[in-house]
Amino acid sequence: MKKFLEIFKGSNEYNEKTVIGFISFAIMVIVMVIDVITGFLGYELPINDFVYNSFLVVTLGSFGIAGAEKIFTRK
Repeated sequence: MKKFLEIFKGSNEYNEKTVIGFISFAIMVIVMVIDVITGFLGYELPINDFVYNSFLVVTLGSFGIAGAEKIFTRK
């Protein structure tokens, strides 16, 4: 578990952008799994497009900013 938490660290501090991106991605995956399960059971799970797109933008933005910081920071 400690190694898993290492991916969120940036110079001895947790990288907040990565944590938010991971939580947003996890919520998207959980909702899609629930949608597939309810589809197999014959029920419809209405998901508004703007809600899903909002999580998508947050995920891509968080990971994109965190990645750009790693690439463009001078050591």
